Amino acid sequence: MVTFCFLLPAMLIHADFSRRAAVLPDQYQWIRSPQGGVERVMLDRIGTEKARATSIVRYAPGSYFPAHFHPGGEEILVLSGTFSEDQCHYPAGSYLRSPPGSSHQPFSREGAVIFVKLRQMPPDERHNVRLDTHDPARWIRRAGGERCPLFTRHTEQVTLERIGPGQPLFEATVNGGAELLILEGGLREAATAYPRGSWLRFPADDCPALLAGPNGVTVYLKTGHLGAALGPHQAAEDLA
Repeated sequence: MVTFCFLLPAMLIHADFSRRAAVLPDQYQWIRSPQGGVERVMLDRIGTEKARATSIVRYAPGSYFPAHFHPGGEEILVLSGTFSEDQCHYPAGSYLRSPPGSSHQPFSREGAVIFVKLRQMPPDERHNVRLDTHDPARWIRRAGGERCPLFTRHTEQVTLERIGPGQPLFEATVNGGAELLILEGGLREAATAYPRGSWLRFPADDCPALLAGPNGVTVYLKTGHLGAALGPHQAAEDLA
C-alpha cells in the first residue's frame, strides 16, 4: 500500500542509533516532498526539512529541486533511472558524495530513484566523489565475493559488496556499527528474510549473523560511522 502525507514538525524516525533498525520494501511509505513530483521513504530522520536524514527518494520524469546548499554534506547512490545535477547526468549505479557547503540543482528528465544520506558528514570533509559502480575495474575480489570501494576515512568505510549464496556478510562484530541497503538478491538472519530493497542498521559492537540468500546478494554497506552512537537529543542538537 502506498501512503501519502505531509511532514510534521520535529520528526524522529529510527532516531536512536544505539538500537537496530530495519525497513523492508513492503513497509515503504512514500511521502510527498515540498517539491512537486518528488517523494521519499524516510528510513531515519531527525528534524523537518533541515534534517539529518537517510531516505529513498523518487523523482517523477521532469521533476526537480531548486538550487540549494548542503551544509552537512550529501551522499547519493542512484538506484534506477538517471539523476542529474546542474549539467551532469548520472545513471543507475552512480555514487555521488558532496562535502559540507556544496550546492547543486538536482533534477531528473526520465525519472529516478536514489538512496540519499543528508547532514551526516563531519565539517572538515572536503571529498567530492563521482564513481560509476558498474565499471568492472572498480571491483576487487574478496573472501566469498567481490567489493567495490566507494569511500574510506578513519571513521567511515563505504563499499558495495557482492556475496555468494550462503556466504556471511560479516565475519565478526561490526566495529563502529553498520548500515546497508540490499540492491540485488537477499539476506537472511535466522528465520528472518530481507529481500531486495531492505534497509538495515546495526549499532556499534553488534554482530549480525547475516547470510546471503540462494542467489547471493549485492549490498551498499557503510561501517564505522556509528562508533559514537547518536541518541535523538544529541543528533537534534547537531542540526541547530
